[in-house]
Amino acid sequence: MNRRQFSKTLAIGLGSTALYAADSRKLKIGYTCITWGTFPRGDEAAATLEPALRDIASLGFNGFETFPEVLDNWDKKGALTQLLERHKLPLTSAYCRTNLIEPAKRKETVDAVIGMGKVIKKYGGKFGVLAPNGMQREGYDFKAHKASIIAGLNDCAMALNDLGLGAGLHQHTGTAIETRDETYAVMEGVNTKHCKFAPDVGQLQKGGADAAQCVKDFLSITVHMHLKDWKGWDHYVGYCPLGQGKVDIKRILDMVEKSNSSANIMVELDPSANAPMTPLETAQTSKAYLQNLGYKFKQ
Repeated sequence: MNRRQFSKTLAIGLGSTALYAADSRKLKIGYTCITWGTFPRGDEAAATLEPALRDIASLGFNGFETFPEVLDNWDKKGALTQLLERHKLPLTSAYCRTNLIEPAKRKETVDAVIGMGKVIKKYGGKFGVLAPNGMQREGYDFKAHKASIIAGLNDCAMALNDLGLGAGLHQHTGTAIETRDETYAVMEGVNTKHCKFAPDVGQLQKGGADAAQCVKDFLSITVHMHLKDWKGWDHYVGYCPLGQGKVDIKRILDMVEKSNSSANIMVELDPSANAPMTPLETAQTSKAYLQNLGYKFKQ
């Protein structure tokens, strides 16, 4: 997409009449910060949190998600409270990386999640996204690790619940839980009183699943989501702004609206070298798509 195409797409989204009555849309839409390169990789990456919050807030999104380590980086400098107040953007959730396949490291993992949870709660967040550990998928035997994965998720989720936070599984390509069958096996095995479903719908589609069907099958426990589209092109690790890919975003949102209109919906797009749009432009494009579905944003 070149700049002319971007402007045309944005104008269509912003200028068209919403297809759905605004009062039928209750979900509050937030945004994650990774498009701006906000990862737990030291001071330089943590510094991108401010431009991310500035852009997300300027578009009227209702909250943000980042990594607890990034929050901790700002917290230790005594600057996070001022940052949040400056942009008037609330923290919704944070992405908690875990080790689920090594039982010997279970206590270490749970202790780390508790530390992450305390930072989330300190700054008003409500949810801890439980992400499986990344790994080499070639030769991976999910069945051999299934019991450890489920036990680890249960322990981590209960630890976050004890802090007053919600928790849920966030399956992800390139981790211990990637495919449709792995996702179903885990969600059918965990204690869903504590560990809900917090999918990345773009990752589901990229991993070979029908993302909308997965959400439907676990709809009653889908309380948090990374709303991401995927089309398998050369940018953004194959992902794209909402409405330009293969994920049935409208169907997913329609289902969640009817099931749990208080669910956390966080738009996301991975960063990309030589990206055809700036992070702000990608967020503007996704916002325009959501407005066309009837969603309102803060002024």
